[in-house]
Amino acid sequence: MPPTSSRPRGLRSRLRALAREAGKFGTVGGLAFAIDLIVFNVLLGAGSETLTAKTLSTIVATTLAFFGNRFWTWRDGAHPHMARQYTTFFVLNAIGLGIALACLAISHYGLGEIWPALQSRAADNIAGQLVGTAIGTVFRFWSYRKFVFRADARRTAGVTPSSPTLQ
Repeated sequence: MPPTSSRPRGLRSRLRALAREAGKFGTVGGLAFAIDLIVFNVLLGAGSETLTAKTLSTIVATTLAFFGNRFWTWRDGAHPHMARQYTTFFVLNAIGLGIALACLAISHYGLGEIWPALQSRAADNIAGQLVGTAIGTVFRFWSYRKFVFRADARRTAGVTPSSPTLQ
């Protein structure tokens, strides 16, 4: 009797699948992070305010990450409506941006008032790009899997388009 689910059955198989998924997510995220870092520093160098520079660099990186995740990381997921999916992705990414901005604001404006060294470009990069992005990335991976790129219910139930169940 054929299996009723295309999902991996054993713990080891599920962990391997999760590791592949996380690896793809990490690759897309690494590229988006590099774009974010470059745009952020170019904008700072051009005289943009710190939080504005971070917001704009994140918007550019988010768009790149959406397409990378949609068409590579979770290409086999349910993709019923691209505009709705991008909107959900963007809203969840905005929460991730809020996490990074909070880390940056606490460092630059809060602790920077006590220790002026925390208002430097290096400190801004550590707080916003490293700490904020790391915490935000954990949130993004979970939320994208859960709300944006959900597994196709027919595929996980073992139903294919040619299956009598859909007719």
